Amino acid sequence: MISLARGRQLLEHVLPAIVRPLRVLWNQMIGFLFLVLAAVAIPRAVGSVREFRGDPESFFRLLLTGLFIAVMGGYGIHSFWRAHKASRS
Repeated sequence: MISLARGRQLLEHVLPAIVRPLRVLWNQMIGFLFLVLAAVAIPRAVGSVREFRGDPESFFRLLLTGLFIAVMGGYGIHSFWRAHKASRS
């Protein structure tokens, strides 16, 4: 029968080998989701630029769309960077 110390050693060696690839995959999936969300908003941003009249409402719409794209794209890139960083550790 495997002693408790042997079982613990086994878990200490096997668990990191399982968790690291799962963490990398999770960060890649989240990064892809955020980049898709940013890409879906790009046509709306183009439409907001075309409909821009200089009034506060169209400016605010353009500003919010731009901020949404920037935040979602930033999170997406950051998630891919974390996945790369986790795969190298």
